[in-house]
Amino acid sequence: MDVFGLMASYDYGEVHFERDAATGLKAIIAVHDTRLGPALGGCRFLPYARDEDALIDALRLARGMTYKAALADLPHGGGKSVLIRPSNQHFDRAALFMAFGRFVDNLGGHYITAEDSGTGLEDMEIIRTVTKHVTGVDVSHGGSGDPSPFTALGVRRGIEACVKIRLGRDTLEGIHVAVQGVGHVGYHLCKELAAQGAKLSVADVDPLKAERATREFGATVVPLDHIFETACDVLAPCALGSALNDQTIPRIRATIVAGAANNQLAEPRHGDDINARGILYAPDYAINAGGLINVAAEVTGYDAEKSRLRTMKIYDTILEIAERSSKTLTPTYRVADLIVEEKLSRVHRSASQSQL
Repeated sequence: MDVFGLMASYDYGEVHFERDAATGLKAIIAVHDTRLGPALGGCRFLPYARDEDALIDALRLARGMTYKAALADLPHGGGKSVLIRPSNQHFDRAALFMAFGRFVDNLGGHYITAEDSGTGLEDMEIIRTVTKHVTGVDVSHGGSGDPSPFTALGVRRGIEACVKIRLGRDTLEGIHVAVQGVGHVGYHLCKELAAQGAKLSVADVDPLKAERATREFGATVVPLDHIFETACDVLAPCALGSALNDQTIPRIRATIVAGAANNQLAEPRHGDDINARGILYAPDYAINAGGLINVAAEVTGYDAEKSRLRTMKIYDTILEIAERSSKTLTPTYRVADLIVEEKLSRVHRSASQSQL
């Protein structure tokens, strides 16, 4: 495995590895950029076929967090941790996450962790017992709890912006949204959309989750391999990454793609492919920043109303990206990247001048 080659391909400075034989912990913390502040990003706990797959996931996700934090004007850089789930089903989860917490603590606040795929509030509470560099903890400990509702709120606001731009509609009443994945965030997104009068189609690997969306929100269940070809106004990818690829993009029958998943584009060129089809794509790290906005507030003192108001502004962010895309004939994912790179460049120039 060419670790340094992979780091270079994602423009990296540092990656930290930890192995704890006693608990079975195998963890990677990727710190992509800290020009705006300490790295903040979630802790992913999933099985991986290869260590290289886990490293690539960490690198891609942390880079996305840099861009997400910068676009949301947060005083944080991008980081992400990936824990390789042990193949042994009888591992001690509490002991493993305590070991991971010590790993985080050893970095002295350079990286602040939070929830992500495969982890939840209970895991953050365990980590909290060994380090203060954790967010997404229980409200009784000054935290914000589960960030999923805020992520969903931001995605709903982003969808509203896309609908305004592409369909000329000021509300989501009657808008058909096909949601791929109705786990933590997908469920809350369905709740947000249903409250606004949207029509829902859903698909999930877990039929019980899909059935719950039907029961609570009147959603129509679609077979998982048919969700991309569902005729709808908005396709909302809310499962794992790389959902937009050579196989799925030609099948999309939506006018808008706007969802909660990270790293939706399997490769950057897929953003060009979507644009070539005339589909409005809301860049993932722009639209799904609500959860990060919410947990970042814990670092300085949590205020739920301030987090909500800041998350609501994702509407304006998506509008700006779409308008710049239209004026310059540039795909939206490139526009979002350019906005972030302009911000980071200004920080770099300011730091260089202060050293003169």
